[in-house]
Amino acid sequence: MSSSDGAALAPPRVEGTAVDKGLRRGALGLVSSVVLGVSSTAPAYALAATLGFVVIAVGVQAPAVMLLAFVPMWLIAVAYAQLNRREPDCGTTFTWAARAFGPRAGWMGGWGIIAADVIVMANLAQVAGSYGYRLVGLDSLAESTLWTTLAGVGWIALMTWLCYRGIEPTARVQWVLLVIEIVVLVAFAAYALVAVYGGTAPAGSLMPSLSWLWPAGLEWSSLTEAVLLAVFIYWGWDSALAVNEETIDPARSPGRAAIISTVLLVGIYTVVSIATVAFAGVGTEGIGLGNEANAEDVFAALGATVFGDDLAGRVFETLLLLSVLTSAAACTQTTILPTARGTLSMAAYGALPERFARIHPRYLTPTVSTVWMGVVSVAFYVGLTLVSENVLQDSIVATGMLIAFYYGLTGFACAWQFRRSLRSARDVLMRFLLPLLGGVFMLVVFVLACIEYADPAYGYTTVLGVGGVFVVGVGSLLLGVLLMIAWNLVAPAFFRGETMPRE
Repeated sequence: MSSSDGAALAPPRVEGTAVDKGLRRGALGLVSSVVLGVSSTAPAYALAATLGFVVIAVGVQAPAVMLLAFVPMWLIAVAYAQLNRREPDCGTTFTWAARAFGPRAGWMGGWGIIAADVIVMANLAQVAGSYGYRLVGLDSLAESTLWTTLAGVGWIALMTWLCYRGIEPTARVQWVLLVIEIVVLVAFAAYALVAVYGGTAPAGSLMPSLSWLWPAGLEWSSLTEAVLLAVFIYWGWDSALAVNEETIDPARSPGRAAIISTVLLVGIYTVVSIATVAFAGVGTEGIGLGNEANAEDVFAALGATVFGDDLAGRVFETLLLLSVLTSAAACTQTTILPTARGTLSMAAYGALPERFARIHPRYLTPTVSTVWMGVVSVAFYVGLTLVSENVLQDSIVATGMLIAFYYGLTGFACAWQFRRSLRSARDVLMRFLLPLLGGVFMLVVFVLACIEYADPAYGYTTVLGVGGVFVVGVGSLLLGVLLMIAWNLVAPAFFRGETMPRE
């Protein structure tokens, strides 16, 4: 049965199942899903690139910001888990928002994921390329835009190939990369805290205090800036949901993995931030975290001082560089995964060209979707690098707006979808109130980001007197609207609700 323009009409769906798209079923267990969820956030890279800026904004209360930012992430993870139990579809936000609010809301949710992932791939590739040179002592190449870009393109190509080859090789690589990352972060925190409590930490170090865990007395503007940064470093755990159709017990395990991932992340971020603030202090000189020269990479600034000059220290310092490299590489790989599966789902329902739904007959992975994600990421990365590295940096910050957009949409979709089927107090809490609170928080974050980023003094670029970060973020969403309108004219069946009806 088909519609007038040739798109297949939606088949009946059983509760707790999704339309079979040909992916490899039962390939991942709960633990592998958690590994994908945690590694997708790139904890080492995220802390290295963000913690310094958080400290500059709020000082010693940076750990409190990590705890505060965890709350909305956990709320949205609950929404993901509940929606996934109803329909474990690899399109995640695209599918669930379309079911709840209609095809246009779903299409924009899917576009939000695509745009955020493509933008962040540029930064991940740049970090992976730069750290790869530093790891082998080629610091001069690490400072070269040309050579760093070439290495970054190589990383994207390698990770695209791994994703193309199948979900099992991807999961095995993620296991190795995440183990390296966590071991080094634990060692870093342990070395730093032992030095602080042993009295051997450098001048400016501080004794940890419980007051660091509560954001009392902070100015609203500083707290807002810090929370916007912290929300970004939690982003990525939803990759565990994007592989739901390839997971054992797809209706339950991915949701559990998402919630477990956010809990593990808050533990990692809180402990490491406490140790780093205690060891380095918040001074504006030397290794102090208030020193803006250290903000772009706190681990590079502190590694040698934390680990010392003995053999073990030098080994761990090298491993620290390796952990940031593996973190960025792992996140590159797990950024390709959800985007490829999101476009696969969109194509399966007629929201994108049919070729994006093609599956490899042997590897059972999305072929066209995976390759296109790699190609578009390379084009975006190289294009922005050629235009201006300042624009590239502003585009990375703008990713936070896209994250808040599609996470918030998911929270609202959960509350709306279940509003008429709340049969117990637990349902009211888990399926309505908590997701709604998560959606409201993300909406607030999005509005605050618009206000903050529109300031021409924010970021590295301005466009017609408006901050470049705001222009990139809102411009990405407007581009999605234009593409949606164009596809609506070409293939209207999806937008008429024929290939995916609302529920």
